[in-house]
Amino acid sequence: MMKISTKGRYALRIMVELARAADDSRPVSLRAVAERQLMTLKYLESIIALLVRERLVISMRGKSGGYRLSRPAAQYTVYEILRAAEGELEPVQCLTSGAIPCPMESRCSTLSVWRGLSKVVRDYLEGITLADLANMPAGEFSYCDGI
Repeated sequence: MMKISTKGRYALRIMVELARAADDSRPVSLRAVAERQLMTLKYLESIIALLVRERLVISMRGKSGGYRLSRPAAQYTVYEILRAAEGELEPVQCLTSGAIPCPMESRCSTLSVWRGLSKVVRDYLEGITLADLANMPAGEFSYCDGI
């Protein structure tokens, strides 16, 4: 079963917090995010490090330091954010980049199912922007129309 870990879910929540604060010129402190999202600061520090490394957020040092998005929220997709936190999002190992070629690939009866599932998941997550999530009240996202 493909499962998004706590790290991926928290990364997305951090990014929504930063997107909602983007109009304010001041960076957002990680402590403030931790308090609003009921997360431990220590765990958020490890996640924000991934987001900084992937250049999704910018770290601002100093007394008034914190974090901000590196580009407008509408330019991020949920897929990109989850990928930064989770790494591969493929439903099976044989579809991951750099996987050892499967000796059954040419005669695998199920490979097309996994490729199809991968495409559906990716298309869905790429169709949702960070701005979409940041601009709506919690629990009101209804993106499943047509799926």
